[in-house]
Amino acid sequence: MRQMPKKRVSASELASRRDFLTILAGSTVSLSAAPAVLALVSKAENTAAQRAPIVDTHMHVWSDDPVRFPFAHPYERNFKPPEIAGTMKMLLEEMDQFGITYAVLVQVIYHGWDNRYVVHCLKSQPRRFRAQGLIDPTDPQVAQKLDYWVREQGLSGMRFSPIYYRGKDEWLNAKSSYPLWKKAQELGAVFNFFIATDQLPKLEDMVKRFPEVSVVIDHLARIDLRAENAAVEFKKLLALARYPNVWVKVSELSIISPSKEYPYRDTFPWVKRVYDAFGPDRLLWGTGFPGATRAQAGRPSLREELTLIRNEIPYFTREDREKILGRNAARVWGFDRT
Repeated sequence: MRQMPKKRVSASELASRRDFLTILAGSTVSLSAAPAVLALVSKAENTAAQRAPIVDTHMHVWSDDPVRFPFAHPYERNFKPPEIAGTMKMLLEEMDQFGITYAVLVQVIYHGWDNRYVVHCLKSQPRRFRAQGLIDPTDPQVAQKLDYWVREQGLSGMRFSPIYYRGKDEWLNAKSSYPLWKKAQELGAVFNFFIATDQLPKLEDMVKRFPEVSVVIDHLARIDLRAENAAVEFKKLLALARYPNVWVKVSELSIISPSKEYPYRDTFPWVKRVYDAFGPDRLLWGTGFPGATRAQAGRPSLREELTLIRNEIPYFTREDREKILGRNAARVWGFDRT
C-alpha cells in the first residue's frame, strides 16, 4: 500500500497553539516533530506581533520657536514653558528608537486654542501622525472652529477638558453644544475628554444623543483612588461601556496610583474593571510626553510604559496587548488607511 506523503504545515497556518493542536490531530505530523512545529508557532507569533502597529494615542508636543508658534495658555497668564521643549524631532527620534509606528498628537494646553504647531507636525508626517486640537468649548463659534481645523487643516478631532471647568461645566451637555456634536458627526471627528468622574453623567447625556461621534476618555477619568467614594465614582466610568462609540485610555497610571511606585500594581484591580466592562477592543494606550520631557514631567520612561502593558498587567492576553498598544487606535484614527 502506497504511503501518503506527510502534510506540510506552513508557519502561517500555525497562527496559534490552538491551531497547532487542530492541525496536528488532522495530519500525519508525528508527535516527535511537535517541538519543531511549536518552534514554528512561536516564530509565527513573534512575526505577527512585530507586524502589529504600536500607536501612542496621547502625545503632547510643543514648539521651541515661540515667535513662530507662540504660547497662549488660556488659564495661566504668567505661564512659562518647560525648560526642555517636546518637539516633533524629539518625538520622532524616540518613536524610531522604540518601534512606535504611529502617534496621535494631542494639542498641549501651552499653545491654547492655537493648533498651528500640531498642524505643522501633522503635515510634516501625515503617515505617522494624527492630531487632536483644542478649541474653546464656551466659544459661540465652536462648531465653526471645529469645521475649520478638521476640514481645512486636517485634524482628526478635538480634545475637551471639563476637568478645568469644575463648577462651570454646563457647556458639556448644554443645548448650545448640540451644533458642535452635530458637526462632529458630519465630519467623522473624534472627541477625547480630559474629564473627572463626577462630570461623566453630563458626557453620557451627549454620548446617547450623538451615538455616531467617537468619544475617548482620557486617563481612566483621572479617578481619585484614595477617595472614600472611589468605587461609587468609578461606576460612572463603567456606565459608559454600554455605548459602543466610547473608548478609554489606559494611561497615566503613574498619576492615579496612590503608591506612585512603578508598575503601579495598586491600579491593576481598577484597570481590570474597565477591561471587563469595555473589553479589550475599546482600550487604548498613551503616554503623554516625548523623550527627555518625560522625566521633566515626572513621568515613566517609554520603555517602562511599554513594559507596563506588555509584561506587568497580568490579565492582558497577547492578543489584548496588540489591540491596546495599537490595533484599536489604528481603527479609531484610521492609521490603517495610510
